[in-house]
Amino acid sequence: MSTLRFGYGTNGFASHRLTDALAVIADLGYSGVALTLDHDHLDPFARDVAEQTRRVRDRLGELGLGVVVETGARYLLDPWHKHQPTLVSADPAPRIDFLRRATRIAEDLGAECVSFWSGVQPSDVDVETAWLRMRDGVAAVLETSGVRLALEPEPGHFVQHLEQALRLRTELGSPELLGITLDVGHCVAVEPKNAAECVREAGELLFNVQLDDMRPGVHEHLEFGEGELDLTGTLAALTEIGYRGLAAVELPRHSHAAPDVARRSITALRAADWLAGAERSVRADPVKIRTLFPAAGRKAGRSPLDARGLVHGTTDDHARARLLAALADALRDGELAKEVAALYRYGDGAERRGVLRGLHLLPGDAEVIDTGLRLVEDALRANDIGLVAAALGPFAQRHLDAHTWRHGVLKCLFTGVPVAAVSGLAQRADAELVRMVTDYVAERKAAGRDVPPDADLVLQEAGQ
Repeated sequence: MSTLRFGYGTNGFASHRLTDALAVIADLGYSGVALTLDHDHLDPFARDVAEQTRRVRDRLGELGLGVVVETGARYLLDPWHKHQPTLVSADPAPRIDFLRRATRIAEDLGAECVSFWSGVQPSDVDVETAWLRMRDGVAAVLETSGVRLALEPEPGHFVQHLEQALRLRTELGSPELLGITLDVGHCVAVEPKNAAECVREAGELLFNVQLDDMRPGVHEHLEFGEGELDLTGTLAALTEIGYRGLAAVELPRHSHAAPDVARRSITALRAADWLAGAERSVRADPVKIRTLFPAAGRKAGRSPLDARGLVHGTTDDHARARLLAALADALRDGELAKEVAALYRYGDGAERRGVLRGLHLLPGDAEVIDTGLRLVEDALRANDIGLVAAALGPFAQRHLDAHTWRHGVLKCLFTGVPVAAVSGLAQRADAELVRMVTDYVAERKAAGRDVPPDADLVLQEAGQ
């Protein structure tokens, strides 16, 4: 386990009283909160804001929660227009005032930083004007701030890329109190680099991290595993740069199921954090894979990644495949082949399945390929459908001879393994496979037995 500190954003608990939200977050094992100042969650414009702040500070202390202050409330400043006005609006004064209030609250709370963004560039404002407004607004807030400020690149906003945020900081003279908030999902959505690379680029200027999943080109906050974020690799990068701030889950549209979503999120984070540490251990000492490989089910979970876990495998399959890739970073050729063979030979069904699903991640030297082929052929002789499904992945697509591969596809039909588990079916299906499947279908019909629907799928993939 790393030293990362996981938090949860209160904007994902919008239907809860703040005191209740803090208690749930603490009870689930989070280390802190990303507190979005809003009407019902510590209103910065309330007459008794000082007293509210004191009560929240005391409660955070009782629960042992760290805190960062977020300023992304939707209608706090204007009940008619979301997120308005901004730092690039014609009159940014209300936003500057709000950010100054936020820094005072953050100072009283003992918060680690105040996170903020630029806002959307108005259609009637040119880039140069928007840049000057942004720069001047940030400078104005810095003049009175006693806490760190963290600028967040936001998709669709004037500052939407990490490079822009870093450039703005440089133009302001690289003030010590100004750093970066990085939403790792945004990296998936709009950045040219992946989240781990963005983490490394921000480096010591990373003051605040928001955690969520996304898909490329789509600014929609998703639970982990629903998008394309490499969560394990991202957490590994945070550990690598020595990040010590909060890394808080940012799911502002999930308040309707906040406790369950927060529970799933901390489970996913702990599993990914464990896996990142396990990868580091294997790279440093390859022998450790012998104890970490069996532990993957307990630490990473055993949840299927599709209905039955046959097409895409399970979470522990995924974890073990990554451990094999880490092993390949530490061992080469014969040593690697022997260790992989031993993991399969002495492993239980789940461990063998993990080996099979990770074969395509190994280097393509002759000894490793030869070992992989022996393991795939062994799995295809088994009665365990999980092994059969795992055996016909990308490694088999690339290296398995045509005769054995065809019989593997046919075994899927015999045993009920979805042919969607067969990697490269459309590319490798040939006339001989069509003949074999056609004969199989004819035999089933002649015997008055049902024909598996996947038989038709195979023929369709073969262009019949």
